[in-house]
Amino acid sequence: MTRSPAAVTLKDIAYSFSEHRVLNQIDLDIEAGSIVALLGPSGCGKSTLLKILAGLLQPQQGTLQFGEHLIASATHFTPPEQRDIGMVFQDYALWPHMTVAQNVAFPLLMRKVPAHERQSRVMEALQRVGLGDFAGRKPSDLSGGQQQRVALARAIIAEPKILLFDEPLSNLDTDLRESLCHEMASLLRQIGTTAVYVTHDRREAEILADRIVWLAKGSVSAIQNLTSLSGELV
Repeated sequence: MTRSPAAVTLKDIAYSFSEHRVLNQIDLDIEAGSIVALLGPSGCGKSTLLKILAGLLQPQQGTLQFGEHLIASATHFTPPEQRDIGMVFQDYALWPHMTVAQNVAFPLLMRKVPAHERQSRVMEALQRVGLGDFAGRKPSDLSGGQQQRVALARAIIAEPKILLFDEPLSNLDTDLRESLCHEMASLLRQIGTTAVYVTHDRREAEILADRIVWLAKGSVSAIQNLTSLSGELV
């Protein structure tokens, strides 16, 4: 059974590298089941914010909640494997020695899901991303777009409450990027998982997201609600 998506609440989040302030008092509420794009130029803080959501960094100030649960603060830290998240990376992060099916099955293997259930869920996930006939292939046999579909299937197979995307399409050419972006938008709305998508590409954000959160110099500069196609200055 699909897990219920989780709302995400960030309050007063701040983070610095040495003396450089990367995030400055971020306040953001993300509704359960919504897709939010973090958009802005390099160095604006969007990747750092995603790493805090993923558990790769601990906030130095403020709190992060998933639903009603405190996930991270300056004094509390829930490790990534206990956050019920899926993540899709820019570089795909596929194991080259494993087949497509083995890569996708890995999260279920870590959760000790029985083999017969793993197999059926792997095939279902691969069918969802259009790779049902590719289960036995190695990542090196696939195009960049196909590898990214494998990474997406691996992220969704464990039915996480939250999906995180770190500029997953930036290595693809323009036409393929837009085509895959539309496919991902359709899939995300089908499965209904809360998603946070980091990009520097406004077109991607507009295709995928319900809301765009604009970041500049470590702060939220504006929030654009795409359902009404209006921007709200913060």
